[in-house]
Amino acid sequence: MRSLLFAILFLSGMIRLQAQSPHGPDLKVNCGDCHSAFSWEIEVGRDTAFFDHNQTAFPLAGQHAWVDCRDCHQSLVFPEASPECISCHTDMHRTTAGSDCARCHTSENWLVDNITELHYDNGFPLMGAHAALSCDECHLSESGLEFYRIGNDCMNCHLDDFNATTEPNHRDANFSTDCTQCHTIDGFDWSSQFINHDFFPLSKGHEISDCTQCHTGGSFSNTPTDCVACHQSDYDSALNPNHQEANFPVSCTDCHTTDVGWMPAAYTQHDPLFPIFSGKHRGEWNDCVDCHISPGNFMVFSCIDCHEHNNPSALANKHDEVANYRFESNACYDCHPRGEE
Repeated sequence: MRSLLFAILFLSGMIRLQAQSPHGPDLKVNCGDCHSAFSWEIEVGRDTAFFDHNQTAFPLAGQHAWVDCRDCHQSLVFPEASPECISCHTDMHRTTAGSDCARCHTSENWLVDNITELHYDNGFPLMGAHAALSCDECHLSESGLEFYRIGNDCMNCHLDDFNATTEPNHRDANFSTDCTQCHTIDGFDWSSQFINHDFFPLSKGHEISDCTQCHTGGSFSNTPTDCVACHQSDYDSALNPNHQEANFPVSCTDCHTTDVGWMPAAYTQHDPLFPIFSGKHRGEWNDCVDCHISPGNFMVFSCIDCHEHNNPSALANKHDEVANYRFESNACYDCHPRGEE
């Protein structure tokens, strides 16, 4: 009888208190959905103890489904609970990663599996050697959990490397602070194999590992690219042929490739002096010595070794009208400077 009386009073009280619910006016749920007629205690698992949190703006997903209501709802006015992560979770990153935990974490755990995407979105893709670094190697803090933006320029991380480099001395040589002009991101040993030298290809005879062979005096900024800047001594000492006496051009590429040993070599500028790559002599010779019979002296040439000028009678009819005709190579050149008849 007493229980029945309590139930009647409870139900009548619910009717009177609908307008003054301790949960506030915005919670549109019947008291009986969570409470019984005998107690205000919530009977979890009871059919009438029902409230679908997934119908709210904050579905209980992952670990949130196992949290006691009072851990989030500090008062009986349930809508007052903030949906913001930091209202329940201490910001271990001290606002350096923003206030939205879901940007990096899921409701399942605190593991971060989208670091690559985060850096891509921030304009610094983690590629090459950068992909193997731990977060605190770039984002320095006492706790190791604060991720202050450090900028995307090389010097934001590598200024100490730049200043400490002595071979070559980057600072004294006024090197660019954009590391990518010489280095790639494929490794952090900074060795020469990663240096981007495309502006002057280091191939064949130029494939060297000692930078100081070309970059003398510790200067890497104004090294000339003219051949004689490095090869003047090679030019001066060349005797076969003697480049100086023959007045050869100092641009090595006029005759040579970048192959090791200066071979093969071809004097492609020969035609302005005497056509051998065009005209009647094209294809009529195999080697320089066919015409230049004096070893090492390309100022000396012979015409009569190929043309039968050593047999005057064979050409007498062609030259009988030429006064003072001589069977001598220089005389041939005087009359036939372009090799024409």
